[in-house]
Amino acid sequence: MKLKTYTAPTYTEALNKIKAELGDDVVIVSSKEIKKKTLTSPGLYEIVVAIEEKHEKSVNKKKSDVDDVMLRLSKAAKEINTISAKQNIEKSANIFQSQKEPQNTKNLQPYNDEEIKALKDELSKLSDTLKFLQAAVWDISHKDDLDLPPEFSEIYALSRASGMSAKHLDEIMKLTIKYMPVKMRKNRDTIRRYFHTLLKKMIPIRIEREIKPPHKKIMMFVGPTGVGKTTTIAKLAARYAYKLSQRHKVGIITLDTYRIGAVEQLMTYAKMMRLPIETVVDPNDFEEALNTLRHNDYILIDTVGSSQHDKEKIERLNSFLKVNTFAEINVSLVLSATTKYEDLCDIYNNFSILPIDTFIFTKLDETKTYGNIFSLLLDTKKPISYFSIGQEVPDDLMVADADYLLKGILNKELS
Repeated sequence: MKLKTYTAPTYTEALNKIKAELGDDVVIVSSKEIKKKTLTSPGLYEIVVAIEEKHEKSVNKKKSDVDDVMLRLSKAAKEINTISAKQNIEKSANIFQSQKEPQNTKNLQPYNDEEIKALKDELSKLSDTLKFLQAAVWDISHKDDLDLPPEFSEIYALSRASGMSAKHLDEIMKLTIKYMPVKMRKNRDTIRRYFHTLLKKMIPIRIEREIKPPHKKIMMFVGPTGVGKTTTIAKLAARYAYKLSQRHKVGIITLDTYRIGAVEQLMTYAKMMRLPIETVVDPNDFEEALNTLRHNDYILIDTVGSSQHDKEKIERLNSFLKVNTFAEINVSLVLSATTKYEDLCDIYNNFSILPIDTFIFTKLDETKTYGNIFSLLLDTKKPISYFSIGQEVPDDLMVADADYLLKGILNKELS
């Protein structure tokens, strides 16, 4: 057993370093904040992990594979230098020969424009090959049953680094390898564009549509503790009441009577925006509160956060959905973008005893790896409606956008 220390400006970045180097099968011994973040300097977090001897051997094997790829990199670089040097030598020889034997210049064969263009194209191809090989160095641990051509190494590595499920990624790569036209594979930009278009078609988005009188919309927000439901509701309330093409009447109901702070926070927001708010304890009160606010266009319902394994609390939420209402209640599951894919699946599976209509993801500003979100959407076929991208109310909220999500998967550089 061996201890290894990792540091980074944030806990998440330190954790990502560990995952990138050692994977998920490591034990965290300790974690602490060494230096707090200030306006002028970043913070510093330290995580100490324990590595088993078996895992060390696996890492050493990967290092050996990396060395092999680095050798390929070196050969490719030498090939570029050889072509360039050959071109310069032959040009110099032609010039020297023409000076020495001017009477024979008509027999010389200097490079013409087409040949120079061909050489430049070859150099460009080799440059792309270098980038593909760099991706292979970054992540060479492909599955045995996935025969991955070198030109797809970079896009594979980017997707893996984003937190996308390996199962989904391998299936998508097999389809890409099978159907992508050969002529598009010669350039890394065309490969990215093709992959971007393919993934975009797989992301279900719930388009925001303003309601028109006499229609009403009732929205209930559920999810684990600490994902930011209350703040998200405040942002949406401000959006519907003040930021759309017309101002809508908005009412708020809170079922979260367990946390005094949450009730006070929501009441403060409601007071600032001059919106009516009702506090509810049981289903009978809930029906009465809905009727009190039925003159509003939108009614937003805050709920108590709970562990996905607290079935009693989730069942209690379900009892509120069984009351008689004048409009259907749409249930949005609020999740944090910083949650790993396996935990997102666990949360969804346990909350799915409720009629989940759509997802809202928060804390997208705290991570740049959105592959976990993509994989959850692919698994559940449920649409995503909003992204919360910061703490500011009401500004840090946006309608969900597939391009924004894919930017966090495909448009970053490997390091």
